[in-house]
Amino acid sequence: MKFAIITHAVHKLKDKNIYAYEPYVREMNLWLKYVDEVEIIAPVSNDDIFSIESKYQFKDRHCEHSEAISLKEQIATSQTPLNDEQEKQNALPSIPCNDKIKLIPIPSFDITSIKNGIKAIFRIPKIFVRIYKTMQRTDHIHLRCPGNIGLLGCIVQIFFPNKPKTVKYAGNWDPKSKQPLSYRFQKWIVSNTFLTKNTKVLVYGEWSNQSKNIVPFFTASYSEEELQEKQKSLRQAQIDNAEEQIATSRTPRNDENNSHPDLVEGFDDKCIHFIFVGALTKEKQPLLSVKVVHELKMKGYNVQLNMYGEGIERNHIEQYIQQNQLRKTVILHGNASKDIVKNAYKKAHFLLFISKSEGWPKVVAEAMFWGCLPISSNVSCIPYMLGNGSRGTMVNTEIKEIVSVIEDYLEHNEKYAEHVKEAIKWSRQYTLEKFEKEIKSVLLSF
Repeated sequence: MKFAIITHAVHKLKDKNIYAYEPYVREMNLWLKYVDEVEIIAPVSNDDIFSIESKYQFKDRHCEHSEAISLKEQIATSQTPLNDEQEKQNALPSIPCNDKIKLIPIPSFDITSIKNGIKAIFRIPKIFVRIYKTMQRTDHIHLRCPGNIGLLGCIVQIFFPNKPKTVKYAGNWDPKSKQPLSYRFQKWIVSNTFLTKNTKVLVYGEWSNQSKNIVPFFTASYSEEELQEKQKSLRQAQIDNAEEQIATSRTPRNDENNSHPDLVEGFDDKCIHFIFVGALTKEKQPLLSVKVVHELKMKGYNVQLNMYGEGIERNHIEQYIQQNQLRKTVILHGNASKDIVKNAYKKAHFLLFISKSEGWPKVVAEAMFWGCLPISSNVSCIPYMLGNGSRGTMVNTEIKEIVSVIEDYLEHNEKYAEHVKEAIKWSRQYTLEKFEKEIKSVLLSF
């Protein structure tokens, strides 16, 4: 099967390996286990590889083409007007990594300003042609939405009604949510079974009154093998131990070798660990998490918030930390590897993640997987993930409300322990093995 991926995710090339955002690549590597050849159409960057990026593993084969055009030349070509010879070819060059996988660079675009809008007018036709030619020569079309490149892909796929297609809609599918016009347009196209034929649209959550091509889906971060790690039973053992202590009214034993404080009476006298994982952007509202922890500190609680991620809000957060003397209370770690974040989840009591909009928020599922209880927003499929409040709590943006919810957990250890147990039980259904099985089922269903 020749497989085409059309995505807005920025890709990079290093040592003839293709890199992109790690959670996205981790998922795509599962899809690629069941295809023979792949072409990836995506914007390309010459920046350094970051810790949150990883490489494609296509059937354990590395790039073997020794004469691939330099990445700088590829990017220069994709970002500047084509010369006459290239216009005749009517296509951007590809970066061959081996005989079965190719990265085809296209320029990114947006219409956030008049200047960018003018640039987009010249770039879109070239991208459109490149996507069309790729779809023409492949057997299965895979679109990543929502995004500008995904939007073009949604339009081009209309010309291939007989080809099998999958659309991974990673945004908020809630029909009642307020979204940008381009997002709503993409949802309308892929939901329209007249325009979008022979297609399965994979969406997060279960929603009523959907077209027949809409398939509820999920994603995963951890494998069953990871559950066999030495530390995997620590969190559950602490919960069971806490429940037993509460039931028998025994004085708890504080084991300093444990990475997570015991869930027992007097819990509020210990350090309460919070975590935020995600982009430091206004959409994710990281400063709100900081303010919540600050409020708890002013109320006399021993608290600490560890934040993982980067973004334009970092400067505002740093200023707030400095102005309120929170350097020992709020710690900014920046981007970190999967293993570092995983260990941070294991040590945290609560995830504070009050985002304005999400698809399937991986950080919520990941936190639950390791017994870190989510305090999150009532958007997209989060109510479904949190069992409508039985394995975490949904809140609005009022600091006092969020603090009150946390205090309620601190005052009622039994409730906290029960919600954590339910969170673990639910989230550990969604392993990478189950995810791969569902992907395989989707591909074989055509």
